[in-house]
Amino acid sequence: MRAPSAGAASVVSLALLWLLGLPWTWSAAAALGVYVGSGGWRFLRIVCKTARRDLFGLSVLTRVRLELRRHQRAGHTIPRIFQAVVQRQPERLALVDAGTGECWTFAQLDAYSNAVANLFRQLGFAPGDVVAVFLEGRPEFVGLWLGLAKAGMEAALLNVNLRREPLAFCLGTSGAKALIFGGEMVAAVAEVSGHLGKSLIKFCSGDLGPEVILPDTHLLDPLLKEASTAPLAQIPSKGMDDRLFYIYTSGTTGLPKAAIVVHSRYYRMAAFGHHAYRMQAADVLYDCLPLYHSAGNIIGVGQCLIYGLTVVLRKKFSASRFWDDCIKYNCTVVQYIGEICRYLLKQPVREAERRHRVRLAVGNGLRPAIWEEFTERFGVRQIGEFYGATECNCSIANMDGKVGSCGFNSRILPHVYPIRLVKVNEDTMELLRDAQGLCIPCQAGEPGLLVGQINQQDPLRRFDGYVSESATSKKIAHSVFSKGDSAYLSGDVLVMDELGYMYFRDRSGDTFRWRGENVSTTEVEGVLSRLLGQTDVAVYGVAVPGVEGKAGMAAVADPHSLLDPNAIYQELQKVLAPYARPIFLRLLPQVDTTGTFKIQKTRLQREGFDPRQTSDRLFFLDLKQGHYLPLNEAVYTRICSGAFAL
Repeated sequence: MRAPSAGAASVVSLALLWLLGLPWTWSAAAALGVYVGSGGWRFLRIVCKTARRDLFGLSVLTRVRLELRRHQRAGHTIPRIFQAVVQRQPERLALVDAGTGECWTFAQLDAYSNAVANLFRQLGFAPGDVVAVFLEGRPEFVGLWLGLAKAGMEAALLNVNLRREPLAFCLGTSGAKALIFGGEMVAAVAEVSGHLGKSLIKFCSGDLGPEVILPDTHLLDPLLKEASTAPLAQIPSKGMDDRLFYIYTSGTTGLPKAAIVVHSRYYRMAAFGHHAYRMQAADVLYDCLPLYHSAGNIIGVGQCLIYGLTVVLRKKFSASRFWDDCIKYNCTVVQYIGEICRYLLKQPVREAERRHRVRLAVGNGLRPAIWEEFTERFGVRQIGEFYGATECNCSIANMDGKVGSCGFNSRILPHVYPIRLVKVNEDTMELLRDAQGLCIPCQAGEPGLLVGQINQQDPLRRFDGYVSESATSKKIAHSVFSKGDSAYLSGDVLVMDELGYMYFRDRSGDTFRWRGENVSTTEVEGVLSRLLGQTDVAVYGVAVPGVEGKAGMAAVADPHSLLDPNAIYQELQKVLAPYARPIFLRLLPQVDTTGTFKIQKTRLQREGFDPRQTSDRLFFLDLKQGHYLPLNEAVYTRICSGAFAL
């Protein structure tokens, strides 16, 4: 875009003509002519198409910044902000458990969290101590971490799917002095009990059950009933920049890392979602996401704690109950993540899916291939797709419903929110730099790594990192925007169009090159999944000895062994370019997913196409014959020896 040079030329021409004594109208007309003739018409077109979007985005950014500044000056924290909400509407429903029907008012949530704060203070825990929380999503989960925060303590929110080594690792690295676990997690805790330090105090929320005996475990519920529900007499001296809790990454590329969430980050994430999607106090939000991750616990529950909305919780997503829950509790906003929308589309058509009052679906990971199908079938007027990891400082949001986009950055005012796509080597994810040593910005249409400039004094741009300092340092690069600066590395490759809309391309390492072309795994997954009726699909690249690049491999859920590989290939020929068609197929009972419904590829990539690594059905695309062959050890040996033309 040539806007800067065109703008400079037009300003110079305006000044010269004015100095020559021409009327200002003539001067302005001539300057406009110079501007358009110099290519400025492209900039004018962008302004006309994006001004409304950008101005709204700027208003959201300004509003969040002003709210944060007000709370920082007042010395507020998330518990203090929640306290003000309780005083306004003590009897309004705060949290509803869709599984049990249990309802908590704001006054009840306040009383429960006060009891937690008083109990742990009485037990000798001090501000700054870490307490691990390991239970399924229900109102108690929120009350526990909120109560700990009221006492100045920090909760480490453990993924309920963790077992054995990863669970022991997360507990150990958190530095927790105590563990609160739900009765449903007793078996998992028992498995690692011998590896936990003797000084770790264990509390069980719920019933341990008569068949399980865990030494040194206290029943939490009776203790809370005896604790005072009055506010703490001495409020800890905490501020918006102090630690609130820890959220663990999914661990898709190794053991999970504990991301630090400070009070201002919690507020920022919840506030952006609230204002960007115009949520109202009367909205009821349906949250069936894990509360140990930021989408469910910050974007979702944050609407309750900060803005007073009622939030309906379901501890585990259920495609068959989703719309029934929304109708029963009059939900107007729903959350999704990962593959949830695709799972809903797989359900048989029912009357309930159109009788709800849901107007907005907020989340990330909605595949562009099913975006419009989802909105049309279920009658949801707005999709609030966003991008942003728990710890990142470069979150973006789709505020105007642009199909397929995960957000935008203004082309008119790019410096208002200093994020950028920069060029990288997509095989190694190494930053590419110019002669001055700075990162090279991507032009429209060029894929690049999303980065955000760090400013620790600005709550919208700070990066708090992880408990592990080495993990934190790996996510920071220097001299990115300018000499000596620091920027957060998202690890994700996105593409921005001419209007500034951004589209998620692939998580780093998922894009692979084959036959000289970049293959987008998300694109191939979307096509295959749609062809197979929204079946779970994982696509990834695998190395073949003696062959340049990586060949595509697709793992497809086929629990009843009904899929015909060659029927699939006939359809793929119609919709995918030759280089994007998977060379290998793996048909397996189910495709692994994380707790947030992201396809898990680590194990599949490691096992590759070697039939000795799995008992699943494997197939190889014989390009000469034009069909898939069963892949046994003999075929595997021939592939590795170069007998087949790839």
